[in-house]
Amino acid sequence: MGTHVIKMPDIGEGIAEVELSVWHVKVGDMVVEDQVLADVMTDKAMVDIPSPVHGKVIALGGQPGEVMAVGSVLISIEVEGAGNVKESAQPAPVKEAPVAAPKVETVVESKPVAAPRPAAVCQGPLVAREADERPLASPAVRKHALDLGIQLRLVRGSGPAGRVLHEDLEAYLAQGQANASAPVAAAYAQRTDEQQIPVIGMRRKIAQRMQDATQRAAHFSYVEEIDVTAVEELRAHLNEKHGATRGKLTLLPFLVRALVVALRDFPQINARYDDEAQVITRLGAVHVGIATQADIGLMVPVVRHAEARSLWDSAAEISRLATAARNGKASRDELSGSSITLTSLGALGGIVSTPVLNLPEVAIVGVNKIVERPMVIKGQIVIRKMMNLSSSFDHRVVDGMDAAQFIQALRGLLEQPATLFVD
Repeated sequence: MGTHVIKMPDIGEGIAEVELSVWHVKVGDMVVEDQVLADVMTDKAMVDIPSPVHGKVIALGGQPGEVMAVGSVLISIEVEGAGNVKESAQPAPVKEAPVAAPKVETVVESKPVAAPRPAAVCQGPLVAREADERPLASPAVRKHALDLGIQLRLVRGSGPAGRVLHEDLEAYLAQGQANASAPVAAAYAQRTDEQQIPVIGMRRKIAQRMQDATQRAAHFSYVEEIDVTAVEELRAHLNEKHGATRGKLTLLPFLVRALVVALRDFPQINARYDDEAQVITRLGAVHVGIATQADIGLMVPVVRHAEARSLWDSAAEISRLATAARNGKASRDELSGSSITLTSLGALGGIVSTPVLNLPEVAIVGVNKIVERPMVIKGQIVIRKMMNLSSSFDHRVVDGMDAAQFIQALRGLLEQPATLFVD
């Protein structure tokens, strides 16, 4: 038997150190070639580290949240044969991570291993999670739980790192009414427990970027109400006519198109500000960041050259990038280089929001939910679909008048959607 030591790889782009985000194995585990061992966090992207060998884990080189230098020992695996460490040499001292890693809101699916995953087993209907604790689950599972009226925090997950699966929801429902009173009783019981959650991985990066943005940029927000009845009618018509062959359109591709057209007259808003060099770079290309909520936190994949894309091309790219981001598979290139960001919470969009700038950009456009309201048009009360745009700007670069005119331009384009396609 020998020892194979895996060192922290050079991920590229001059990165000298990365943060160890989560282990997918523990000491004593048997691993196979290409099995994901750990996730590490660079400036923006999560990267999985696969095993190049079969063997048994004998030592881990760090704990989640620890910043490790490229080339440092990540993990040691006992293998058949000589391995890559001489028998006479002592393995480098490494720290053994605890079997139960601190809670980290991230899941990157491993490649299949030799042993099949056991069937999901519900270990009781009630799981002791804090009310604000976000259990690990895919967007599809979260929607399924919402449709079933299940509080996800009460369901025990049988997937990797306690991830809740569809099978767990079914097992939870199969419990019947036997323990129906348990959640009610728990709701009225006094609690004295506390939980400390390390701020690591993507959550740490988000915290740093948001704090940096609010400290460095002079934020101001502007909110405008938009009648989206016409553009929604156009969207429904296009989906009915071309949805089966070209794919369904959401409102986002229309918003991207509106940004492209409006920015022709407001180049100072499609810009990046390097406040250290005191240089503003105005871009001809429109690279739209699409704020996307993933299990590991908020990510902003980029639709590049939106000015050269059709509605369906934009829709397909938005869908592709969102899926990659939610699965933790978006690359560094896909998560960087935006010139303006579009953020939307969909049906949860609320009435007004104050989005935080995605530095070094100077503008972010926030989309609120669409609601039907009575409006007075030409003296008549009619029902219209209304939506607010809640947008923020960097006042160091964008004047208030320019921001207001830009949003009014977006409003005009969306309320008269034929103008989106007039050059």
